[in-house]
Amino acid sequence: MSLALCPVADVVAPVECVWELLSEPTLYDEWWDAHTERIVPEGKATPGQMLYAKTSALGRTWDVTLRVEQVNPEQHRVRLCVTLPLGVTNDATITCTPLDAAACRVQFG
Repeated sequence: MSLALCPVADVVAPVECVWELLSEPTLYDEWWDAHTERIVPEGKATPGQMLYAKTSALGRTWDVTLRVEQVNPEQHRVRLCVTLPLGVTNDATITCTPLDAAACRVQFG
């Protein structure tokens, strides 16, 4: 079964600040519900890069694996393939669009 959702939020932060959170995998723990254990290779988000993390739910600790599929700095877009517990896979594209100098729109889908 497939389910598609595309949440959108306007964020009171410059697009460059939000893009830094998306383009720097060492900062992912600040916005995702997991703890990153290892990034291979280290460095800025690049296609093929793998993140290995743990998350907790239902009284258990679960493995999470994230693969960076695409990175487009000019369009502030990153595509991620996240493997979650219980066989769930999330193919997510996150895009940041500037609204003005102090705000941007973040679309996840």
